Formats: sequence, C-alpha cells, structure tokens
Amino acid sequence: MRRTAARAGAGPVVEAPAPGPVAGPVVEAPAPGPVAGPEQTAAPAPAPAPAPVSVPQQLRTEFPFELPRGYVDGSGTVHRDGVMRLATARDELIPLRDVRVQENPAYLSVVLLGRVITSLGTLAMVHDGVVENMFASDLAFLQDFYRQVNAEGHTRAAVECPHCSEPFEVELGGSRLGES
Repeated sequence: MRRTAARAGAGPVVEAPAPGPVAGPVVEAPAPGPVAGPEQTAAPAPAPAPAPVSVPQQLRTEFPFELPRGYVDGSGTVHRDGVMRLATARDELIPLRDVRVQENPAYLSVVLLGRVITSLGTLAMVHDGVVENMFASDLAFLQDFYRQVNAEGHTRAAVECPHCSEPFEVELGGSRLGES
C-alpha cells in the first residue's frame, strides 16, 4: 500500500490501495501527534497591510498674488491681481548681463520680477518697465513673495526668545532677490 499526502485541513491521512490485483479494505491512519485544543490553536498571522502608496504631488509652478496698492497703468486703471511663476536658473543669470544691473545691482530685482510675473490684471504683458513703475510697497511685497515662492517657505526659522521663551519667526533669506 502507498500513503498519499494529506492536504492542509483535509483530515487524516488515508492509505490508498497499492495498484495491482490485491485489493483490501481502506484503513484510516491515526493523526500524527496530539490534537491541539482550542486554547493551543495558533491563529494565522495577519498579512501585513500594504504600505500606503504616496502619490507624488504635482509641482506647483504658478502662484497667484494680490498687490497691496496695485499698479496704475497709463490710462489710470489699477491692476492688483497677478500670477508669478517659479524662477529658473536662467531667470536669475540673464539679468546679470543687463547693463542696468551692472551699473546698479539694486536693479536686479526689477529685471528679475519682470521675467517671472506672468500676468497682472488686464495687462497684455508684464516686463521690467511695468515693475519699475510700481509703488515701493508693491515692489517690496513682490520681492518677499518671490523669496517665499522660490524657497518654498524655507527662508524663515522658528526660534524662541531667550528671555521670555516666547516663540517667533526670523527671516533667514538675503536682503535682495537672487541672494541667499
């Protein structure tokens, strides 16, 4: 007689008759080892939960803003709502070749902002001539906004006052655009 392998959970092993002319009764073999009681039965380990798949967020390249005062064009129309895009290395390098920037480094922010502001109100095009005719408060706002957009908010650090232990933030960025 030959023994057949039992499948998991199929019950006791049964001896099958050997092939050939001899036939005999089928006899059940006893189960191997002691039978485990309910308190001894180990529950199968649960399958590990799949790790949460992080969906990559799309890179945000354009950021809307609203000027504090607004740019006043030649016809007297005030333009306040605009969009600024992320700056590229080229945006920061090309103005360095500009004669106006070479003569006056403070002009760098005007030329740079003229490159990265993609829209302002109903103006057909934004360029450095538009930026240089903005109010000083709007220019300061745009310089700060440029730093925030291009540094992803990492130009500020949370600190604590050594005297009163009150938390506050400090600006770590440079004083001009393109400067860290």
